[in-house]
Amino acid sequence: MKVIITGICGFVGRLLAEALVEAGTATVSGLDSLTRAGSETNLHLLRKMGVRVTHGDIRLASDVDALPDADWIIDASANPSVVAGLKGGSESRQLLEHNLIGTANILEKCRRSRAGLILVSTSRVYSATALASLDVRVKDDAFRPIFGKASPGLSEHGIDESFPAEPPMSLYGATKRCSEILALEYAEACGIPVWIDRCGVLAGGGQFALPEQGTFSYWIHGWRRKAPLQYIGFDGKGHQVRDCLHPRDLAALIIKQLAEREAGERPRIVNVSGGPASARSLAQISAWCMKRFGGQPVGIAPEPRPYDLPWIVLDNRLAARTWEWSPSVKVAAILDEIAAHAEANPDWLEITGGA
Repeated sequence: MKVIITGICGFVGRLLAEALVEAGTATVSGLDSLTRAGSETNLHLLRKMGVRVTHGDIRLASDVDALPDADWIIDASANPSVVAGLKGGSESRQLLEHNLIGTANILEKCRRSRAGLILVSTSRVYSATALASLDVRVKDDAFRPIFGKASPGLSEHGIDESFPAEPPMSLYGATKRCSEILALEYAEACGIPVWIDRCGVLAGGGQFALPEQGTFSYWIHGWRRKAPLQYIGFDGKGHQVRDCLHPRDLAALIIKQLAEREAGERPRIVNVSGGPASARSLAQISAWCMKRFGGQPVGIAPEPRPYDLPWIVLDNRLAARTWEWSPSVKVAAILDEIAAHAEANPDWLEITGGA
């Protein structure tokens, strides 16, 4: 089996490639524009594994068309910034070109070569308005919704796939939702195998430590460096919550999906996350960091940023039922791995643009 990974020199792309190579599942190659700070580090690691990496941009149809034919393309190449477009400039256009036009170029490549597509999507496709309106209370230094109230797609297991996915959701979320719809239309019209994995926060050692992309990684690297950190918005105490998943667990699911080209009765879209067991607030991560690295002050910025949300935890039970899959990397191991990487790479914030 031949697999191409777009965005292969990103944190997720590199670990997916590594997992597929180790499993002997496929011959892996990839495409990357190498524009993100830190991606050159992953390029060297991939080449050591014998993975062929083509320097190219999914926004350019000619770059995508020039890729060799494959059985599957895994699209892990998104621009993941939720705040893109809010400062003006060209960020919004770049976001659209990366996440939507890039998807269209990949789908056309799949159509011509009869390749399947696995789209790595995001929890940010769910409605920001619906998420912001959740009634939450503080328990154990973390926000927690009042689950007894009627809310479609919400339970103590998290947000499931029936939760509202209507605008507004952020330009990032909108481009990913449009990409999902486009992929499903190609699947129907052209017979392309498509699986869509909506991920929570993907986290682990070696993640690019940017505040808008890697909450867990950025906070731990920043704490170890004694960099200025702030609780932004809400009650100013860091009670906002996200779940997390190690990319190795995403890879375990994708390996199962690569073996299935026909959907049959399987849903094409599933949430892929660590679920409630992996959910942590910034305050809880701070307490963990204090034990590991010692204390430091955390500032308060009282006004929340657009699209900041108090609680996003995905219900992964549909993926578990559909694919007989469950996360194996516990949150404690994820935090330890990030911390060990931070200790071994004290200049990581500078290397990856997070400083």
